Amino acid sequence: MNQKILKTLEYQQIKKMLQEHVLTAFGQEKVAQLAPINDAELIQVMLNQTKDGVDIERLKGGIPLPQLENVRPHLKRIEIGAMLNGRELAQLGRVLRATSATVRFFEELAKSEMPLQALPELVDQLVTLPQLTERIRSSVADDGAVLDTASTKLRGLRSGLKQLEGQIRSRMDSYTHGSKAKYLSDPIVTIRNDRYVIPVKQEYRGQFGGVVHDQSASGQTLFMEPQAIMDLNNRLRQVQIEEQQEIERILAELSEAIMPERHQILANAELLGELDFVNAKAQLAKTLKATEPLINLENHVDLKQARHPLIAAEKIVANDITIGADYQAIVVTGPNTGGKTITLKTLGLLQIMAQSGLFIPAREESQVGVFSDIFADIGDEQSIEQNLSTFSAHMENIIQILDQIDDHSLVLLDELGAGTDPQEGAALAIASWIKSGLSGPMWSLQPIIQN
Repeated sequence: MNQKILKTLEYQQIKKMLQEHVLTAFGQEKVAQLAPINDAELIQVMLNQTKDGVDIERLKGGIPLPQLENVRPHLKRIEIGAMLNGRELAQLGRVLRATSATVRFFEELAKSEMPLQALPELVDQLVTLPQLTERIRSSVADDGAVLDTASTKLRGLRSGLKQLEGQIRSRMDSYTHGSKAKYLSDPIVTIRNDRYVIPVKQEYRGQFGGVVHDQSASGQTLFMEPQAIMDLNNRLRQVQIEEQQEIERILAELSEAIMPERHQILANAELLGELDFVNAKAQLAKTLKATEPLINLENHVDLKQARHPLIAAEKIVANDITIGADYQAIVVTGPNTGGKTITLKTLGLLQIMAQSGLFIPAREESQVGVFSDIFADIGDEQSIEQNLSTFSAHMENIIQILDQIDDHSLVLLDELGAGTDPQEGAALAIASWIKSGLSGPMWSLQPIIQN
């Protein structure tokens, strides 16, 4: 469908409303890629998915999905043999856990015999990987930190670290609270260069011996590692190095374990994104009090109490809009600010929403067509850049529309011939009508709303 109509009817605003409801990176991608289509079967599948989402939202509060980041770059890195860090593994772990939770959720729905049309087919494509899921869960925290439970050796090393740190702090307490506390700038223990140190007044450095690791900006305080705890600090540093080596080994093993499952994990993430997108469509339908449109393959449009989705509910006036069955063209007349242009835009935008698989703000049993394209000439088309007056720009647009329409197009015209003498404008409108072939048999006419 041409991009101009999407801009004219503010379709992007509908997509922004959808974006507010998605939780996953792949759901964001689905919204960004959303566009109206003209394949009736595919539109019906998309509407069926939306209906399933609306039913689940009404009865269960929606499909329970967490926030999920884009894991595609992580899986590409694994493919080239890279080792993932803890944060990246945690994000993959969330995808795996969300996959398992989603499968369980739909299994429970099946037991409750909730009638779903389209989503079970999507969910059946999800593949749970319980062993890998549990391995990552027990190894990496949500913030990416490697857990003690990742390996027996890591648990032992961290236990040893706590003991050494306890011994060092006990020794340091003898300095901060003993007779030598008077030689300190502050009775505290701190760390410099991964070593435990105490802040010693510069003139008393000889009272402690050991190594100076840092000094204050004024030079009056030296951060010293007393000779008495140097051996403990050395042992602590050695265990810290062993801990880091064990962490890297664990991360490497987990990355290697993901390697053969990378394609399935990506497929799962993308499917979860589709389900997130369905959730967003259901939330939008709830917000707009929208209903499922019925597809009419003969392009008979029958909108009941249609409302423009971008106008506040307390300000909008609902209208019945019917075209395509008994007549192929409608001419709407009335005073300024009477709502003619809004009605025109309502028809176009609701038709585009329906062809995007979205519910529409209209009463139940409303019908929409499946148009090959939708064209519009609405608003001030004046172009300073092309040196076109308002009237000339309108005519340029009309010529382009006439060159592109077929017998499955919907054309929306607002004040055809505006910007010139009314009689001349009427003559041009009639000429456009004849040139388009609209004077032929009724079945070959293009539905037109003219303001």
